[in-house]
Amino acid sequence: MFKFKNTFSGALVAGAVLATGVSGASAETLRLLTWGGYAPDDVIELFEKETGIEVEVTVSNNEDMISKLRATGGSGFDLAQPSQDRIAGAQYEYEIYKPLDLSKVDSSQFISSMLEGTKKNTSVDGKVYGLPHIWGSSGLVIDKSKAGDVKDYTDLCNEAVSGKVSYRLKRPTLIGFAFSMGLDPYEAYGDLAAYQKILDAVEEKLISCKSNVKAYWTGSDALINLVRSGEVTAAMAWDKGGWKLNEEMPDVTFVAPTSGALGWIDTFALPRKTKAEDAAYKWINFVMQPKIAAMITASAGNFTASKGADEFAEADLKARFQDSFPPEAIDNIKWYPPVPAGIEDLEGKVLDRVKAASSN
Repeated sequence: MFKFKNTFSGALVAGAVLATGVSGASAETLRLLTWGGYAPDDVIELFEKETGIEVEVTVSNNEDMISKLRATGGSGFDLAQPSQDRIAGAQYEYEIYKPLDLSKVDSSQFISSMLEGTKKNTSVDGKVYGLPHIWGSSGLVIDKSKAGDVKDYTDLCNEAVSGKVSYRLKRPTLIGFAFSMGLDPYEAYGDLAAYQKILDAVEEKLISCKSNVKAYWTGSDALINLVRSGEVTAAMAWDKGGWKLNEEMPDVTFVAPTSGALGWIDTFALPRKTKAEDAAYKWINFVMQPKIAAMITASAGNFTASKGADEFAEADLKARFQDSFPPEAIDNIKWYPPVPAGIEDLEGKVLDRVKAASSN
């Protein structure tokens, strides 16, 4: 874990104080618990200059965030950024967050489908505990000149791409194939028997077209090399990987599947004992401004839930993003909900059987 505090010259701080009317002695501090790249120095500088609020950043990850907040009963930080599927369970078990006051948030700055999806997935007892910030997705990375007919996950089983396919033996593959087969795995999360039936159908599908798979990739570098060499022309992978390949191979890009890309979101959440709640809301509203959000995209490498921020992204990345994600594809993203107990064991057994099965 790496912690740093951003400081600036005396002249800059003095300018901020004069501009905001905040005295140095009474300057507020926002303690932010977040991921690397989510609070870049240039954004912090603008925020401090505009508000007079100092920002301290602690770089963390999901497990560490929960551990820190659990150990302190939700104190020590004023705003945290856990993934949306790590909020409800932690709140039920440890009570480390406090409900958000949505009246203090400019909801018009958010992509509405992301906002509503995150509110749903982070609600506990009717109260919302998370707002969307940074997001990414997995879907299809294809060579359009050789696998242009691949539009959905199950198209990876098409004869036209036999021996030219790659994906991971992980949960996203099971989830993606289920949606592509017209099933809804998330709706079955609360019923292990129903979920097992979905897994059985997906298992049968994956085994039946195992001969299409060139390799099961385990790391992004391995997949990128398979695509570069032409050994793989269609894969299930992350959006950033597809866009990276597009930089050097114009025919290769990320495609949002017709049944929906699978999306993750890192959120804004209030620790239960925040001491600078107003500052936290000011930060949320500030960084969700499209131009500011584009600065964060440049730093983090992922887009945000800020409406219209893609218009301010670097030109090539903007073009790739808009090609992969027209508005209807964004609204069709299947956001990962919290994973109930017992699900991972069922999935692990299915994945083991798929791996062990012989190719037809």
